[in-house]
Amino acid sequence: MLTGTTTPGDGETGALTDATHELPSFAGQFASSPRGAQLARRLAVRRMEEWGHPPVSDVSCAVALVVGELAANAVRHGRVPGRDFGLRLTLDTAAGLVRIEVADAAAAKQPPTAPPSSYPEGESGRGLLLVDVLALRWGSAPRRPVGKTVWAEVPIESVRTGDL
Repeated sequence: MLTGTTTPGDGETGALTDATHELPSFAGQFASSPRGAQLARRLAVRRMEEWGHPPVSDVSCAVALVVGELAANAVRHGRVPGRDFGLRLTLDTAAGLVRIEVADAAAAKQPPTAPPSSYPEGESGRGLLLVDVLALRWGSAPRRPVGKTVWAEVPIESVRTGDL
């Protein structure tokens, strides 16, 4: 299931920074499944293109990777049967960033405050390290009435891809 809203330009409501200034945003609900995570990532890339950042641009690639990692974590670690996860993107050109928020219903399963500095030889467990490299900052917050929102802010101009 997918529902979404965008602003401005299509007449729907979105994020407000103050009483007079609306920021372009996109919000959607996705099935808590690998397919839902994949769809969230694809729609994030499409939205970035609509905002003037083509799919091959550094910022669009960074946003796609961060959305993919946070959505995959919501599906893998934050899944509650019968509950979707939410995605919100907000473009703040004045601050020079894209804010990504992924919300799930599992309040008890919080991400670590920082990615571990070393990883076992396994094939997974490095997603938050990638988020940490690509985002200016990231964190999590409780979600009312239940769950959490994991957020990240990706710079528009100088994505730190050289750190990878």
